[in-house]
Amino acid sequence: MRRILLINQDRPLAQTVGLACLARGMAVGIAETLCEGIRSLLDGHVSVVLVDSALLRLPPADQARLFDAVAPGVPVAVLVSHTVSPPEGVRYQVLGLHVLSKSLSVEDLLEKVETLRLAASLRRDGAS
Repeated sequence: MRRILLINQDRPLAQTVGLACLARGMAVGIAETLCEGIRSLLDGHVSVVLVDSALLRLPPADQARLFDAVAPGVPVAVLVSHTVSPPEGVRYQVLGLHVLSKSLSVEDLLEKVETLRLAASLRRDGAS
């Protein structure tokens, strides 16, 4: 089952992404806070997590450890605005999180999500 979790407070974006996911046959969970998102991860399986960088309150290393603890092996993509400094984006990448621009079109965003999902699936299958 392809299911993404979108952690984002931008309701119009969440609705647009949600509808685009459904049109592609992907289930989508939407959480407006990081706490809601973590609870959702504890309650069920997801293929990819998309999280707005503005909602991340922990230092990047702690944030990466938290996601790995509650959803091991699940790719996490941090959505960043143009105001996020390049060093902050690199910190997320070094820690194994993926960085995607909020300015991507919904179609481009979902293509990248699908690429992350497939890569994670191949890694799991290769490790078996």
